Amino acid sequence: MTDPSASAESPPGNPRFLDIVGLEKSFGSAVVLAGVDLRVARGEFISLLGPSGCGKTTLLRIVAGLVGPDRGTVRLADADITGEPPHRRNVGVVFQNYALFPHLSVADNVAYGLRAQRRPAREIASTVAKYLELVHLEALADRSIRALSGGQQQRVAVARALAVQPKLLLLDEPFSALDRKLRESMQIELRRLLREIGTTAVFVTHDQDEALIMSDRIAVMNEGAIEQIADPAELYNRPATAFALDFVGLSTRLDGVVRACADGVVEVETAMGRIRCPGSYLAGAPVTLGIRPERMSLAAQSAQDNRLELVVSDTIFLGPKVTIHFAAPASARLLLETPQGAVPIPRAGKRVDVFWRPEDTLVYPRPV
Repeated sequence: MTDPSASAESPPGNPRFLDIVGLEKSFGSAVVLAGVDLRVARGEFISLLGPSGCGKTTLLRIVAGLVGPDRGTVRLADADITGEPPHRRNVGVVFQNYALFPHLSVADNVAYGLRAQRRPAREIASTVAKYLELVHLEALADRSIRALSGGQQQRVAVARALAVQPKLLLLDEPFSALDRKLRESMQIELRRLLREIGTTAVFVTHDQDEALIMSDRIAVMNEGAIEQIADPAELYNRPATAFALDFVGLSTRLDGVVRACADGVVEVETAMGRIRCPGSYLAGAPVTLGIRPERMSLAAQSAQDNRLELVVSDTIFLGPKVTIHFAAPASARLLLETPQGAVPIPRAGKRVDVFWRPEDTLVYPRPV
């Protein structure tokens, strides 16, 4: 696992804008946050990614001022806001449950914060029009909130939060009610807009694809702690823990025991055969191996490749690619991904050789 103090830092050359230090929070005997550190640079888009119950929404609510921490501090733009009420933080929030005003029209909901700030009427009208166009609701400006679908209401909530141009924007799974095409469009548009206006954002999601698409960096959370924080490419290609490997993307996963280690190369005995990978472990150490499915192939690339003889259990067609699953012990997962048409796809039950480079194998210590 990476050093938590290092992983929490904002990117080199970018000043800290949101600085979270040592946040702890418990509800009764349940520890929800266990000393979380997170530094976010000005203009950065950070996603908090993790399963339900990992603490990501609680962390977001503490930054918003809706929940107080047991310990720790939150600083925004060099000001300690840990004890400030929500309305004095200049933080915009988009909730899962929308929190819209049902008695107001779409346009009036988006205008609400602007009117509270006593903006000029002409500025309010142009700003409302701009953000309704962003979320593809300009034709529904005069419609009652009650007449909208759940997805449309969620888009109004996004527009309302952006319209006041907060210092920090917090989003708690704001696209969960949208259909796939609209969701993808909103992800790209929101990312573009936030970069254009320079808004710093923290985004809560359990959707790994959404986090990879939208984020400058992703913080993977597990049981109240940040397992790893990195840019999407680093997180996918070099996950720091077995949990991060499992939660971000698909992977082959095998447990094994180290049989030999020399010159930075480890030989691991698994239920499916012996595998070589980079690393430094003592003989007898229990480990977990991971290989991304696109790194595996039905054809050898060199004489140094790892090779396993496996039995095809299923094939899944996914448009431009095909995923092949192989029979594996209960504790293992074996899969390969190949572009459609690149190789003949073997039928279920066929025994095939699967190859990959030793350096494409990820290895992690396994608790016993």
